[in-house]
Amino acid sequence: MEIQAKPLKYVPAPEDGFTAQRRPDGGMLVVFERISRETLKKWREFALAHLEESDRLTTNLYDLRQIQDLPEDAVRYALEVNSDPSVRNIRLAVVVSSERVRQALLEIDALSAGYGVEMGIFTDMTQAEAWLDRPLTLLA
Repeated sequence: MEIQAKPLKYVPAPEDGFTAQRRPDGGMLVVFERISRETLKKWREFALAHLEESDRLTTNLYDLRQIQDLPEDAVRYALEVNSDPSVRNIRLAVVVSSERVRQALLEIDALSAGYGVEMGIFTDMTQAEAWLDRPLTLLA
């Protein structure tokens, strides 16, 4: 069965600090180049808009390898998005190169426990893709 890719409601531009595109399975690849207050605001709007129509189990891949630190605002916004009931439909792989970013993501994952998002943290894109390619099950 071929998955019809939904259009992106908002297409981030490189000047936003991140870009996004649809993955072949219907999920998204989001690549962050920097984290600023403005980037976080745009990402929050982007993420919440896409959760509005989350109607099936999807996989998202976040590439944070260019990011060396996640500010407290990033943690707060991620927790807000992770508390949306639609995240129970998402398997999220995050690829990092910084130990500080990995630690912040572990905090987000721990504080998001019970919301239903399934998150894996990786340092290798191939491992992240393999984890995302596992068969999806109902995460709720």
